[in-house]
Amino acid sequence: MVVLCSIGLESCENSFLDVVPDNVTTIENAFKLRNEAEKYLFTCYAFIPKNGDGVYNIGMLAGDETWVSANRASVTSYAFNIATGTQRKAQPYMNAWEGYYQAAGPGDRYPLFDGIRHCNVFLENVEDRTKVPDLAEGERLRWLAEAKFLKAYYHYYLMRMYGPIPVIRANVPVDAPNDQIQVSREPIDSTVDYLVSLLDEAAVGLPPIIADTQNELGRITRPAALGIKAELLLMAASPLFNGNADMAGLIGKDGTPLFNPVYDAAKWKRASDAAKEAIDVAEANGHKIFYKNDVGFTISQTAKTKLDITQAVTERWNDELIWANPNSRTYELQRLCMMPLATTVNHSQARKIFSPTLESAMNFYTKNGVPIEEDKTLTFGDITELREATAADKFNIREGYRTSVINFDREPRFYADLGFDGAIFYKSSSGSDETKEVIRAKFADYAGSSDAFDFNVTGYYIKKLINWEQTFGGGTMYKDYAWPELRLADLYLMYAEALNEAEGTAATNEVLQYLDAIRTRAGLNGVVDSWTNFSNNPTKYTTKEGMREIIHRERSIEMAFEGKNYWDIRRWKKATQEFNEPVKGWNVFGVSEASYYQIVTLSQQRFVAPRDYFWPIDEFTLIQNPNLVQNLGW
Repeated sequence: MVVLCSIGLESCENSFLDVVPDNVTTIENAFKLRNEAEKYLFTCYAFIPKNGDGVYNIGMLAGDETWVSANRASVTSYAFNIATGTQRKAQPYMNAWEGYYQAAGPGDRYPLFDGIRHCNVFLENVEDRTKVPDLAEGERLRWLAEAKFLKAYYHYYLMRMYGPIPVIRANVPVDAPNDQIQVSREPIDSTVDYLVSLLDEAAVGLPPIIADTQNELGRITRPAALGIKAELLLMAASPLFNGNADMAGLIGKDGTPLFNPVYDAAKWKRASDAAKEAIDVAEANGHKIFYKNDVGFTISQTAKTKLDITQAVTERWNDELIWANPNSRTYELQRLCMMPLATTVNHSQARKIFSPTLESAMNFYTKNGVPIEEDKTLTFGDITELREATAADKFNIREGYRTSVINFDREPRFYADLGFDGAIFYKSSSGSDETKEVIRAKFADYAGSSDAFDFNVTGYYIKKLINWEQTFGGGTMYKDYAWPELRLADLYLMYAEALNEAEGTAATNEVLQYLDAIRTRAGLNGVVDSWTNFSNNPTKYTTKEGMREIIHRERSIEMAFEGKNYWDIRRWKKATQEFNEPVKGWNVFGVSEASYYQIVTLSQQRFVAPRDYFWPIDEFTLIQNPNLVQNLGW
């Protein structure tokens, strides 16, 4: 029960045991033998947030990338309350501090401070060589490294949400005096330094790869630890955390400033060095940008490129995945994204609830690899105008189908990631017939929003998160996969961003190397070629500021619908602009072309800065611990 089956096999995945060791009434018994100690280690793993569940992945529904029905009849996610501007300081939504993400039920709790406590208990006992005597030293060092990683990750996850947090270096005894129990929030910079030291210690003791793929897939490796360190340092170098004068007023009860309002350019250098180290270690151990090279029949390059893009996320344990979380699986997420492709498919089988916004669709490049507002060779004009697909479009849009002009002449990631009225959905069951499946999305059509509960609200669908072996035939409809917490492409983009900020135009060639590696997989030419030949700002990439815009846009496209963009917009301090705009989609209740292709405003978002950049601490928690200070604006 406590091991993982390889999900590269036909057998199912099993998650790590997510309960404390059975039949253990005292901590002493938990660390008498290897078997029980291993169960306690897996208890430490059990607190990893379930990002593969769209309801619990905060980044999927807290921003403006994906929308759901306002009446909540289809799905209840309290992250959506954040998107609609109804966060609160009494019992906050998605409250990782106290552990109540959704409701108060035991299945809805993710108390990360509890996870940290378990990590500290584990470290305290396993570091004691008089305990767990049947544990070999090499394995002991590895287990300690895993616990250090998890401890650091849980702190980092909380810091990303709340800003300054208490750092629990060791558990406080229950009989300790109040001045020890009532912990205080610590400054950002010292917290980052401590977490980096933990991750560095962890990296030393972790294996570079998982050798026992039958039993250990999903456990932490050295590349994963270094990758999360890079992600942490990138966050710390970003405008929200680096020299953020808006947070100068956040001061501890003892007068300690919790944010340093002075910008430090060296933080970008530290982040770029960490990202490069993580890339080098990952590549040295077999990680690489994924290409789908094992299709068993002949397909066009168009279909091949789309599979390269989507299967990088959904292909089980592929070489691009640096850290995948088997505690968080994606069957239900795929069902929330998938749309019916025939009249015989029940809406409950393909719920199509997660709806990319019109802004998300507009964000993708044109076929020339530049933003639609920059392409000097293409004009989209009034996007409610319709155009008929020709034979040249048939692998992306059904030939003869009329759909919005905005759905034509777009990059491969647009067609790989998104579904829309008239779009082709290529799957393994299609075989060599790449035009077999088409999405028909008007209200009366089989993929339309006619169901009372399970309906799409924007007219766009997420294809990216659905494994291409999905089928409506007999057996399992969705091929489950462990959620990809970290991919190599993500690291490439981290490095490009940090390097550009640290060195500017002096590092342009190296920045382009990593951007272009991702663009090549996406079926696009490099940045220089695309901007020189097709952009109305052809020299954009030659300045640090222009390159920053290119990197941000590239990242937002490559990481679309993976729950990353929400956190990026916050750390870039762009949320005031991005999350104060109307959320739009097509009129999904339209039956005809004329009525369907009308732009509808679904909501007017409201983001109050600086308040909404960080979660509020529950009022009751502040009463319990008077040494804590509330985040600004709450």
